[in-house]
Amino acid sequence: MITVLRQAPPEILAIFVTLIAALIALGWAMVTLLYGPQARLRRRLARVMGAQARDSVLSSAKADRDLRRRTVQARLKTMEQAETRERGYRLREQLSQAGLSLSLRAYLIGSGGLTVVVGGAVLLAGLGGLWAILAGLIAGLGLPRLLLGLLARRRVDRFVGQMADAIDIVVRGLRSGLPLGECIAIISREMADPLGGEFRAMVETQRLGMPLHDALARAVVRMPIAELRYFAIVIAIQQQTGGNLAETLAKLSEVLRARKRMRDKVQAYASEARSSAYIIGALPLVVILALGVMAPHYIAVLFTTPAGKALLFIGAMTEIAGLLVMRRMINFDI
Repeated sequence: MITVLRQAPPEILAIFVTLIAALIALGWAMVTLLYGPQARLRRRLARVMGAQARDSVLSSAKADRDLRRRTVQARLKTMEQAETRERGYRLREQLSQAGLSLSLRAYLIGSGGLTVVVGGAVLLAGLGGLWAILAGLIAGLGLPRLLLGLLARRRVDRFVGQMADAIDIVVRGLRSGLPLGECIAIISREMADPLGGEFRAMVETQRLGMPLHDALARAVVRMPIAELRYFAIVIAIQQQTGGNLAETLAKLSEVLRARKRMRDKVQAYASEARSSAYIIGALPLVVILALGVMAPHYIAVLFTTPAGKALLFIGAMTEIAGLLVMRRMINFDI
């Protein structure tokens, strides 16, 4: 090759050298372009910008989730504040939860009348003014609230136990192509009371021309529990912002089932404390009855002398206060 180049004319040799130099320069330029400092800098900048873009996408998704969460919390807070500003809200809530058609005024009038009747009966029986006041307060104020609380708790427990299944029906209906109104109508027809009755009332209000979110708001007023509030808020937000309602309701169903499992677990853990509270609260009454049977002359002092009546009244009041304190200690709101 070298011999051929030596024998070649100078013009050919010059062209050959020029081509070799051009190839070398081109190769050097390609190496510099791909692996030079500027290329490394551009690749590093691209990686940094790509990471920032991914971070921005993730941060925007997180911001959207935070915005939805804040919206739900704001709606819940607004609803609770609007309800608690009303006088007698707790009594109205319990009357609605118990499914009673009584108004707050009728309930208060009945409680006051029962207080007067029982107190007057005890006073006419000759047991004294303190016993009349105590019996009137217990019969007129404590007993109706106790019965109302039991009725409301029983109905709410049945409603909460049905709520997750009802949401599952809505989810399956939406995934199969049914509209939301038809899914609610299926629940009103197929599920038993109390949930079926509330959804039937919701369907009837929709047939009269009321929008779905207003019908849900009325259902929340009739059954003011957290599970139904969550369902109403999810529907309202989905109607405003859009999104996959079936997936959102499926997650809500999981949350409600988890809440119920946690509530049942807490009630199981608190059963021992509740039994102890019942035994401690019933012990004074059992002792009084036992002494009244075995030694009536010994305990008659509490019922026949003014000092005994006063001590018995004080003991009854402290017993009631202790029962209320123990009840607050063993009741857990989840």
